[in-house]
Amino acid sequence: MSAGTMRALVLDSHGGLDNLRLVSDKPVPSAEAGHVVIRVRASSFNYHDVFTVRGMPGIKVPLPVVIGLDMAGEIAEVGPGVEGWAKGDRVLVNPVNKRKGLLGEMMDGGMAEYCLVAADQLIRMPDGVSFEDAASLPVAYGTAHRMIVTHNTVKKGDRVLVLGASGGVGTGCVLLAKQLGAEVIACAGSADKMDRLKALGADEVINYRDTDFSKWAIERYGKPQRRTYEGGVDVVINFTGGDTWVPSLRCLKRGGKLLVCGATAGHDPKEDLRYVWSFELQIIGSNSFYDDNLAELMRMIAAGEIKPVIDKVLPLEEAAEGLRLIQDREVMGKVVVTP
Repeated sequence: MSAGTMRALVLDSHGGLDNLRLVSDKPVPSAEAGHVVIRVRASSFNYHDVFTVRGMPGIKVPLPVVIGLDMAGEIAEVGPGVEGWAKGDRVLVNPVNKRKGLLGEMMDGGMAEYCLVAADQLIRMPDGVSFEDAASLPVAYGTAHRMIVTHNTVKKGDRVLVLGASGGVGTGCVLLAKQLGAEVIACAGSADKMDRLKALGADEVINYRDTDFSKWAIERYGKPQRRTYEGGVDVVINFTGGDTWVPSLRCLKRGGKLLVCGATAGHDPKEDLRYVWSFELQIIGSNSFYDDNLAELMRMIAAGEIKPVIDKVLPLEEAAEGLRLIQDREVMGKVVVTP
């Protein structure tokens, strides 16, 4: 099957999005031992792809590389030594290759018609889950699921404030927190995104550009008390960091939880430990996602319990523009490409 060429979105050198090139003559990979070749049916972008294009300190990407971490498709070829999988099987791919690192970064990823992946990266797709929905899951929804469900951090009736609620991880957090019966306060940067978050089920929406979310929460729910458990919110989900860190501490009730799985606005924020001890706060970190998170999310989709938020589905020819929309934060939820 290795004979032939395919279309792919290739990064030749680090810099801006204009360093991405759509090629039509990339050789189709052939199956190696322990691997399969996937006919990619859907691949979704994450902000991580923007970082890959720009280049990240300490991470040496072997260029040129096909970008795209998240993908779902059908097995087109099975390599030697692979058991339990057959040509035509519908699969979601966990982008973490245990030996080499991330797809779309350390090896060719999903923004191509075909992709070579290790057999232990495959997760069987249930009937009733589309390729587009499955491809939306790994990095964004998998991260949200591990942070909220695996770590058991949100319970029914909790007030949960989500910063950056309109992105991939953010919309995943809103949906999962609502599914668990929480009251969700969603923060976003435009009136349009606020309306769409309301439609998703957010109980309250805040425009962080013109409203201090911490002051808003204290005015609405009362100032957190040190001797009682009155005032404030139960959980703040903060993967922005930077200037939002201390305000997040400030609006949490006694015994409240600050959940963190990233730091898009800065990993070294100003800190105020007085809030942490005075209000017995829990800072809970969560990293990445595992097969069980992705399998459970697909089960939830098949059962009609959640529906991933997809802003746009684009052909490969428009993939670079799709990544620009992610970079400039012009989307709500995910951008999916169907190569």
